[in-house]
Amino acid sequence: MVVFWAAWCGPCMRMVPHEKKLVERMKGKPFALVGINGDEKREKAKETVQKNEMTWPSFWDAAERPDGPITKCWNVQGWPMIYVLDAEGVIRYAGHSDEKLDALVDELVGKLEKK
Repeated sequence: MVVFWAAWCGPCMRMVPHEKKLVERMKGKPFALVGINGDEKREKAKETVQKNEMTWPSFWDAAERPDGPITKCWNVQGWPMIYVLDAEGVIRYAGHSDEKLDALVDELVGKLEKK
């Protein structure tokens, strides 16, 4: 799961508790959450990660905020932006909400665990 987020993005920050629970629930399973941060200052990103105890890796991508090179590559049009990829790297979800993510992640992880 790839999540484009920033401290200035209210909806992004409201998703953090859900992301924390998801990461904890998926511990030891074939799942990874990777953040891509769009804050203008790298220090702000680091501070936000520490304050919110975001344990997953997050890359700072604000060279040209809000359209850094990673953001441009992924064609992000709004924040937050969430992508769920399967084991083959196929994007199975692209959107701005976490409403149905758990079911999709559970389904994809379940398929991997059965292999």
